[in-house]
Amino acid sequence: MSDPVFFSPVRRIDAAQVAELCGASLGNPDAAGVAITGIASADQGGPGDLVFLEGRRGAGLLPKLRAGAVLCTADLAPSVPAGIAVLVTPRPQQAFALIARHLFPDATKPGPWFSAVAGISPSAHVASDAQVESGATIEAGAVVGPGAMIGAGTVIAPNAVIGPSCQVGRNTFVGPGASIQAALIGDRVIIHAGARIGADGFGFVSGRAGLEKVPQIGRVIIQDNVEIGANTTIDRGALGDTIIGDGTKIDNLVQIGHNVRIGRSCAIAAQVGISGSVVIGDYVMLGGRVGIGDHLTIGSGAQLAAGSGLMHDVPAGERWGGAPAQPMKSWLREVSLLRGMAQERSRRKNGNG
Repeated sequence: MSDPVFFSPVRRIDAAQVAELCGASLGNPDAAGVAITGIASADQGGPGDLVFLEGRRGAGLLPKLRAGAVLCTADLAPSVPAGIAVLVTPRPQQAFALIARHLFPDATKPGPWFSAVAGISPSAHVASDAQVESGATIEAGAVVGPGAMIGAGTVIAPNAVIGPSCQVGRNTFVGPGASIQAALIGDRVIIHAGARIGADGFGFVSGRAGLEKVPQIGRVIIQDNVEIGANTTIDRGALGDTIIGDGTKIDNLVQIGHNVRIGRSCAIAAQVGISGSVVIGDYVMLGGRVGIGDHLTIGSGAQLAAGSGLMHDVPAGERWGGAPAQPMKSWLREVSLLRGMAQERSRRKNGNG
């Protein structure tokens, strides 16, 4: 039995067309007609594959490089082995992503799991007063609650649940088993499998009998072009709204607390935890496993290194790391000092100091 192929290129192009599409220059014009039949990482390429190289790691892969064509920076171009089309660009990875989207558009945005044509599956449950625009797809086992609105071109995958009065915009995808309640979702949003949008926030106060629940009566507002990873949770606001800004991309297994406001085009990696009422500006990047305390503000363009534990506001444009997090230079200086002290202690213990 042969291995299944889940994604195949929808078109074939040659090296000259790659150069034209991404604005690269062809370093060896005699290779203009080299056919590109697939894409691969530089350490796993083969004949017909398009790969990319940049930086020190890329230079180390050059001696054994196998590919049909390579996107690379100008400094690496002279060392590319003979027989490979050389496409010179200052941003090889960005150009590679553009060509990959051109060849594999179906891998860019998820589509219906089982439905060949748009419409409502007989095995779905759609409330009588829900509004589903023509061209939307509601797959088997999905539930659309009373008063909900689903836009044209949107796919509600199997067993997804859209709660009462929720609104889901156009050309959006809600993955299998995802649930949405108390939420307004924009256009061209991708919500992957198992995500939980709009559950009540973690709000409790101490009472005579222990912890007493504070009603969470806000909403979640997800603006256009947002992507939310599998099994990520976004709590609705306590009194106001939890807001995810236009173009922000959120990885799998992220927790976003109530009243959080995230700006535009932020990147949030897996296992980040954002406590309630945090305000995050535009173009912020959070590495994996970052933890953020409540009621903090992170300025636009700031970056937090993976594993950081944040307990203070971060000014716009700064890079912080560590636990507790601090400006990057201070953190690296502290790490270097501790490493030096440990090495000195080891030398003394072994009688070498």
